[in-house]
Amino acid sequence: MQNKRINIAVDGYSSCGKSTIAKGLAKELGYTYIDSGAMYRAVALFAIREGWITDNNMEESAITEHLSQIRITFKPDLFGVQETFLNGENVEKEIRTLEVANGASRVSTLAAVRTEMVRQQQEMGLNKGVVMDGRDIGTVVFPDAEMKLFLTCSPDIRAKRRYDEMVSKGESPQYEDVLANVKERDLRDTTRDASPLRQADDAIVLDNSEIGIDEQLQWALNMFNKITGNNEQN
Repeated sequence: MQNKRINIAVDGYSSCGKSTIAKGLAKELGYTYIDSGAMYRAVALFAIREGWITDNNMEESAITEHLSQIRITFKPDLFGVQETFLNGENVEKEIRTLEVANGASRVSTLAAVRTEMVRQQQEMGLNKGVVMDGRDIGTVVFPDAEMKLFLTCSPDIRAKRRYDEMVSKGESPQYEDVLANVKERDLRDTTRDASPLRQADDAIVLDNSEIGIDEQLQWALNMFNKITGNNEQN
């Protein structure tokens, strides 16, 4: 049992396994996992459905004007796996497509969207015991988080991981398209005006290009124990 609850921020590039580490930590520590990326994906899905995002266009004013109509919540399924709800509708599967992923990177460049999402995220972390992953958690959402991780990995390896994940779900992507998407998202995430992807000064960096999932989680748990002093109790 942990007697000191903290907030944990996990940032990094797309397809770096941020959610895998964040979910693993939350499960091991009995913390709440908040998937910030899913929130932006849900906004993108809403906009795509309304026709405000197409291959060649994004109607920024329409999206920002209708933010009050977007309510994003998280609920666990029967097996305890968190799922994303958009205005009460389970959209967990729909938001994981490449189209929505690309849309999420685009809507995340809008200051009004980020402001609203950050507001909701900060409310979720008021009582501590939260693990959240994204692009700006340690720098914008939880700048005072007691533990900050920053994950990085080569674009080629990230694209291969994403490609394999999509294939396992029955999709038929082209690897070159996935790689191009990864690089495009990196460029957008690091150069956008609103909360660009940036490593927090006090973040602990992990390049997981050659590290397995189990090793990553154990490394993160060791960092948690060091930060909270939990290892001194055993």
